Amino acid sequence: MLVGRHVLAGSVVLAMLAAGSLFVGVIDLKPSDLWQQTGALNLLLVSRAPRTIAVIITGAALAICGAILQMLVRNRFVEPMTAGTGQGAALGILLVTLFLPEASLLVKMAVAACTALASSVGFLMIVRRLPPTQPLLVPLVGMVYGGVIGAGVTFVAYQADLLQYIDVWMNGEFSGVLQGRYELLWLAAAVALLSYFAADQFAIVGMGRTASINLGLNYTQVVLIGLVALSIVTALTVVTVGMIPFVGLVVPNIISRFYGDNLRSTLPVTALTGAVFVLCSDILGRLLRYPFEIPVGTVFGVIGTGIFLWLLYAPKRHVS
Repeated sequence: MLVGRHVLAGSVVLAMLAAGSLFVGVIDLKPSDLWQQTGALNLLLVSRAPRTIAVIITGAALAICGAILQMLVRNRFVEPMTAGTGQGAALGILLVTLFLPEASLLVKMAVAACTALASSVGFLMIVRRLPPTQPLLVPLVGMVYGGVIGAGVTFVAYQADLLQYIDVWMNGEFSGVLQGRYELLWLAAAVALLSYFAADQFAIVGMGRTASINLGLNYTQVVLIGLVALSIVTALTVVTVGMIPFVGLVVPNIISRFYGDNLRSTLPVTALTGAVFVLCSDILGRLLRYPFEIPVGTVFGVIGTGIFLWLLYAPKRHVS
C-alpha cells in the first residue's frame, strides 16, 4: 500500500517536471505561445517533447537495468555504465564506424548490443571467480574492466582520428534529441517493461546459483535473459544519447534501502525515481549556465556522488 502511494506521488512529481521541461531551453517558450505563435507548437513537437520523452525513458530504463545487474552479480555497488556494458556498447559503435560507416542507426544498435552483451558476459565470468567474502572487489574489478575497454576504445579512436566522434557517445547529453532521432528508445522502454514480468526470477537469482537451482529455477536461462535485456537497453542508450553513469548505481540502492529487494513491488518505484532524477539533472543542466548546457551525465555524476556518499553513511531504513 505504501509503495503504491509513493508510485502515485512519484508520478505526479514526474508529470510536473515533464511539463516544466517542455518550456525550458534556449528559445523562450511559454504555454500561451502554443496558440499565439505558429512556430511554437512545431518547436514543442519536434524538439522539446521528444527530448523530455527520451530523458524519462533513459532514466527509467537505466535504473531498472542497474537493479537487475545488481541481482545477477549479487552486489549493490555495480551498474551497467561502470562495469563494462556501456564501454562495450561504445566499442560496438566504434567498430561500425570503422568498418561500416554508412550503416543505419538500427545496425549500429545491433552491433553495439552484441558487443555490450559480450562485455557483460566477460564481467560476469570474472566476478564468479572473486572471493564472496570480499564484496568490494566486485565494483573495483568492474571499474578496472570497464576502464580497460574504454581505454582501448579511446586509443583506437585516437589512431583513426575519431576521438571527437567517440566522445559524443562517452558523455551523455540530450541536446541532439529531435523528432526522428530518439524513437529507438521506445524499444528500450519495451525491454525494461518486459523485464518486470521476470522480476521474481531475477530476485531468486540474487539468492545465488545453488539456492536458485534448488528452488527449481533455470539459473542459466534467467541470467542470459537479464544480460540480453541489459545489453539492449545499454546499447540503445549509448547510441541515442551517450553514456550516463551512476543512474543504475544510485537509484536501485535508494529504493533497496527504503523498500527492500522485492523487485516485483520495487521496480515501478525504481523506474519512476530514475526518470525523476535524470529529468531533474537535465533541467538543471539547461539552467545552470543558461543559455549554454551542461551534459546531463556530468550533472548527474555530481548529484549521484553526493547521494551515494549519503547512502554509505546514513543509517539504513526499511519500509515494509
